[in-house]
Order: sequence, then C-alpha cells, then structure tokens
Amino acid sequence: MNIGIWQILIVALVVLVLFGRGRISEMMGDFGKGISSFKKGMNEADEPASKGRIEPPATPAAPAETPSVADKNETSGN
Repeated sequence: MNIGIWQILIVALVVLVLFGRGRISEMMGDFGKGISSFKKGMNEADEPASKGRIEPPATPAAPAETPSVADKNETSGN
C-alpha cells in the first residue's frame, strides 16, 4: 500500500484545520526547545569534569556492629 502525495496533502489539510496554524507553530517551537534541552543535558552528562564539578567517589557504608556471643552472655546475667 503506497501513500501518495494526495493522501499526505489531505492529512496535512485536516491537521491544519483541526489545530490551526498558530497552534502547530507553537507545538513545533516547543518540540525544538525540548530537543535542544535534551542535547544540552546529554552534553552535560558526558563532560562533568570539564565543568569543574568533580564529585568524590561514594564511600561504602560501615557495617552495623552486631554483639558477639560473649557480650550476650555478660548482659543476660549467666
């Protein structure tokens, strides 16, 4: 099934009638801003050291101390 030029023009005309020229240009502007913001975010994620922000490595949490068997015997009174 091939889509011809007439089908594309009819769909474009229907979209233009439903949304209007102003709304379509507004949506395309928002779409362009979104893509620009996405590209800017990707560039910032790729180059954190060049921005002067060097984050220290995460330190592992210390394990919780558990009382030993000897400690339990002393506190129980045996």
